[in-house]
Amino acid sequence: MEDNKEDSVRKFLELVKKSRRGKLKIYIGMSAGVGKTYRMLQEAHALLRGGVNVQIGYIETHRREETHALLDGLPLIPRRKIFYRGKELEEMDLNSILSIHPDVVIVDELAHTNAEGSKNAKRWQDVFDLLDAGISVISAVNIQHLESINEEIEHITGVAVTERIPDKILEIADEIVNIDLTADELVTRLKEGKIYDKSKIATALGNFFQPERILQLRELALKEVAHQVERKVSLEVPKQIKLRSERFLACISSNADTAKVVIRKTARLASYYRSPWIVLYVQSSNESGDKIKLDKQRHLINNLKLATELGAEVLKIKSDQVTQTIIKVAEEKEITTICIGKPHLNLFQVIMRTAIFNQLLRSLAMKDTDLVILS
Repeated sequence: MEDNKEDSVRKFLELVKKSRRGKLKIYIGMSAGVGKTYRMLQEAHALLRGGVNVQIGYIETHRREETHALLDGLPLIPRRKIFYRGKELEEMDLNSILSIHPDVVIVDELAHTNAEGSKNAKRWQDVFDLLDAGISVISAVNIQHLESINEEIEHITGVAVTERIPDKILEIADEIVNIDLTADELVTRLKEGKIYDKSKIATALGNFFQPERILQLRELALKEVAHQVERKVSLEVPKQIKLRSERFLACISSNADTAKVVIRKTARLASYYRSPWIVLYVQSSNESGDKIKLDKQRHLINNLKLATELGAEVLKIKSDQVTQTIIKVAEEKEITTICIGKPHLNLFQVIMRTAIFNQLLRSLAMKDTDLVILS
């Protein structure tokens, strides 16, 4: 086990030396308490022993004894203090890290939202600045903070996660390491007081730390890491056979809930295939600015913003010929897969619109384009 850790440290060190731009390594886990911060600090000690200038930019030990003990001997960059609404808050000091310019910096809590008045709204944006400055970063995040599976996480846990990271963070990472435990091991750690204070254990066991929830989160974490490894292999290992280049088109309407599902699921598909994708909104005359309700306008704007954050190219086209517009965009953009939401139509409407739908199907068949209806 120790040999594997040392190999991991050596590989990351080799990556650091290869490029002037900083390298990014992310430890990911299914939940708090699996040992991400512990492993980061272990790696910091190993790098320090190897003569690397490594500094702690921000760490959160949550007063866990074993983890906190690993801070001894590691150089720590003091946090920046901010006064906001009468309270003193501590944030990672981005400017100090850039000024000191270590070879490697440890940055915990990747999904953290910075205090108002900070240069960037999110810590992952701070990490981008560090990488651009040539500083390599080792960070950590839980699977539930990934943007594209936000709704799936809420369905599993019953908790809305407000602090999220875009999928592109994992896509640009040079290394992703899954810190994995079985559900029984994690629950045991919780009962032993190694995750939360003893006063919180009973509540945690009755809510988030239920075995069935842990298993589902573990599956998501394993799948995500496996997908990222597969993506990296596909990018770096030459292929003898050239496959067709996938391009996805997500067609949305002003229906807020359906549009959000289509955007997030198409983002996942595009991520798995490492493909560019487009979100298309065809605005008919019935949905012009003076006719569409204000709440629908607001939801539409938010959904188009979400698509941009997830890496999509957004197209907004005014036309009453919705099907023809979709076909035209698909041809011009060389789309291989069109994604639409499950239609909210009664049987009569389906029959009435069959001709239009068949026109779309015939066009797609001629172009060898797939159609995916997302539930």
